[in-house]
Amino acid sequence: MSALHFADDKTASRFTLHRGDDLVSVLDYRDDGKTIALTRAFTIPTFRGHGYAAVVTERAVDAIEAEGDREVLPVCWYVGEWFDAHPERAGILRRRPSS
Repeated sequence: MSALHFADDKTASRFTLHRGDDLVSVLDYRDDGKTIALTRAFTIPTFRGHGYAAVVTERAVDAIEAEGDREVLPVCWYVGEWFDAHPERAGILRRRPSS
């Protein structure tokens, strides 16, 4: 199996995951300077079932945490479920204002 390559395609506002030369999964986002809304995780149909959406999500969260200046808003249902399965990563989630 070819190595996986993760990248942040800022011009397209999406994180990408390639296996060799093949694009296998993407994670679209919107960045307002404070919060990155992760809006859509998508795996190319022929590559589904191999955990690529989880890999691109985890690597995106790693990259956002490494930058240290943004919170995450999980708009996509898959990303929300990923955070539910990884509660130890919840520190990066956008905090709701207290009422």
